[in-house]
Amino acid sequence: MKQTTWVIRLEDTSDNTAIEDLQAEAFGPGRFARTAFRIRENVPHRPDLSFVGLAGSQIAGSIRLSPIQIGETEALLLGPLTVSPNFKNRGLGKALLRTAMDEAATAGDKVVLLVGDAPYYSPFGFQQVPFGQITLPGPVDPARLLVAALNGATMPTGAVHGGAGPGR
Repeated sequence: MKQTTWVIRLEDTSDNTAIEDLQAEAFGPGRFARTAFRIRENVPHRPDLSFVGLAGSQIAGSIRLSPIQIGETEALLLGPLTVSPNFKNRGLGKALLRTAMDEAATAGDKVVLLVGDAPYYSPFGFQQVPFGQITLPGPVDPARLLVAALNGATMPTGAVHGGAGPGR
């Protein structure tokens, strides 16, 4: 029987090994060369916006949001969103995504950026970034660069770099 109800809670530091294992399984060793991973390299994710999904006591999925800047705009970089292959296609990824987006909006955040599949993320308010409006410090498929504006924000313009400005 497929599980459709999940326990989602804030990530705890004791979850790091399980989360790293999930990411390694999902994305392999090449993940460290990807632009989004490199942006997050020396930027701690926001503990108030990073969640795990549990199947019983097992961590079945994880989502993290990390502070970034897009030009002069404070924003968040979503990812990685990871679900164990044993629990894929059961709604956990969408439940984690909804939780993280709702909490980011509640926290007053304005912009969430990610590199991903538009058909999956568009129901959560993500849209493709017009070519050249937001630039990353490495290669990315422009069709996969997506942004969601929260709390009435407008889409920012500029270059992305890790970390947030003095306000965070």
